[in-house]
Amino acid sequence: MGNAVHDKESQVEYLKHRLNMFLEVIDSMDPEQTELEDIDRLIQMIDDLELKCEQFKK
Repeated sequence: MGNAVHDKESQVEYLKHRLNMFLEVIDSMDPEQTELEDIDRLIQMIDDLELKCEQFKK
């Protein structure tokens, strides 16, 4: 995941992969055991995805 992604197809695949990672994290969480730090981590993951989407638009 450390390499630069330039073509549109690779960019879409990158975003799909990151979104799947996000969904896996959510699925693995136990609502009864989730702490504020876990929610902060989810928010950071969404912020990172949003940033990548904006970068890929350009």
